[in-house]
Formats: sequence, C-alpha cells, structure tokens
Amino acid sequence: MAEADIACAIIQGRLTAEVVLRTDQVIAFLDHRPVFKGHVLVCPVQHVDTLLDLPDDLVLPLIGTCRRIAAAMGPALGAQGTFVAINNVVSQSVPHLHVHVVPRSKGDGLRGFFWPRTRYVADEQAAYATLLREALG
Repeated sequence: MAEADIACAIIQGRLTAEVVLRTDQVIAFLDHRPVFKGHVLVCPVQHVDTLLDLPDDLVLPLIGTCRRIAAAMGPALGAQGTFVAINNVVSQSVPHLHVHVVPRSKGDGLRGFFWPRTRYVADEQAAYATLLREALG
C-alpha cells in the first residue's frame, strides 16, 4: 500500500466511508469532498496505482461498476447526466486508481476541469449513500 492511500484504508476498514457498492473486485464510496453531492469514487479492491497498472481482468468490473453508478444517479438523485473522470498521475491526489462519477444537471455551474468542492452537513452524506444503494438494488 502506498503512503496516504485512503482507498486502501477504506477497503481494509481502517477508515470509514459511505460505501454504496462493494464486490470482491471493486468498491464505490462517496467522495468526502464532492464536486456535487452524490459524487462517487470507484476503485479496484486490489491496490492499483494508475490506470496503466490496471490488470486486464479488472477493466470490465471497474468500468461496469462506473456504468451502474452513473445509471443509478438519475433515479436516486435526479441527475440529468454524469461526469466520469480518471486522473492518471497528474492531479491524482490518492495513489490508488479511482474513477470519479459525478452527478450532473444542466446549469449546475461546472465548467471545464475546474472542480470546485463542497461538503456534506450532518447526516446528509449517509442519506445520499442510502439513495444510491437503494437505486443500485
């Protein structure tokens, strides 16, 4: 595990997170500082540094989970679409491959690659995670 690997800490249960989906291969949890509320990070459970290091047998589980999360954001959160992105080395703040799946709506104010961040209040993060888990069934 790389130093400051928050994803591995969450996967190993050493750090809490609002997990919306977990399989033997992939974990998806809410970003604690979302671009928009409901912003999910999808990671391989196996430690993988970057997209270029991702084993071929994990490509479909990772991307398939991103598709499921993106599809759930409409029914769960009322999102009109999603923004899906991977920072690969440059701007990759966590040394564990993670895909951002961000709920979007027309006029939400997101422009280009400037990612303003917000915070959840009180039990709001748990409520968003519950909505997504229910939509994922």
